[in-house]
Amino acid sequence: MTGYGGRRDQARRDAITVEIGYALCSAAFAAAVVFAAVAGPALLFELPDTMETLLLRTGLVLAPALFAARVVSVLLRFRQPPQPSRPGRTSPDS
Repeated sequence: MTGYGGRRDQARRDAITVEIGYALCSAAFAAAVVFAAVAGPALLFELPDTMETLLLRTGLVLAPALFAARVVSVLLRFRQPPQPSRPGRTSPDS
């Protein structure tokens, strides 16, 4: 908590909430695009049964894997400390 009534803590919680929302939305979009690209032809066209099954299963494996990887990568990137605002300087006093 800070000496200013905890505003920084609330701002940090708000930033985390926004980042989680961004991670989930961007991951869902990326997973949907990958699923549509991989499994779409099996759903749109008449393909041999083996090919349809292979495309659908591949899409069903890749989409959740991409979703999880995207969420983890966004949230891990958010955890990193921010860069200094001015290159070469480490504190505002410099």
